[in-house]
Amino acid sequence: MTSSASPIILKSRVIVAAGDRTLLFYTAPDVPSNPVRWLTPGGHLEAGETHLDGAVRELFEETGLVVEPGGLGSPVWARDFVGEPSPGVLRDYHEEYYLLRVDEPFDPIADNWTPEEVVDVQAWRWFTLAELSSSDDAVEPDDLAAVLARVLS
Repeated sequence: MTSSASPIILKSRVIVAAGDRTLLFYTAPDVPSNPVRWLTPGGHLEAGETHLDGAVRELFEETGLVVEPGGLGSPVWARDFVGEPSPGVLRDYHEEYYLLRVDEPFDPIADNWTPEEVVDVQAWRWFTLAELSSSDDAVEPDDLAAVLARVLS
């Protein structure tokens, strides 16, 4: 990890699964060293939020889905990593993933996206595990296909 005295950046993400498909967003971040990549809905926690509260809020903001915290249960996976939130600045992150199973794929509602998301999110898609595993596109985290194989089994 970094040697910075800065606090760890906390994030929550939600794996939204419909049968054998998982919802991912294709994002183009404004940090040149961060690649355009596919990732699950989610983002930074707001002050005073738990990971679960952040997951519920991010899920609503990015997809339009309203769920009670009990609908997500406990985290199914977590990771710690070093990221670059702005050019040349490295920070420690802790990210927790929750699972939400839905009946069928849907089109996310963008009404509650932040101004950054309106610019960053280029597309969304429901991937099968086979499609994700064979894709040449960047995915975050790099081992998302392996995580999904374990979590969705």
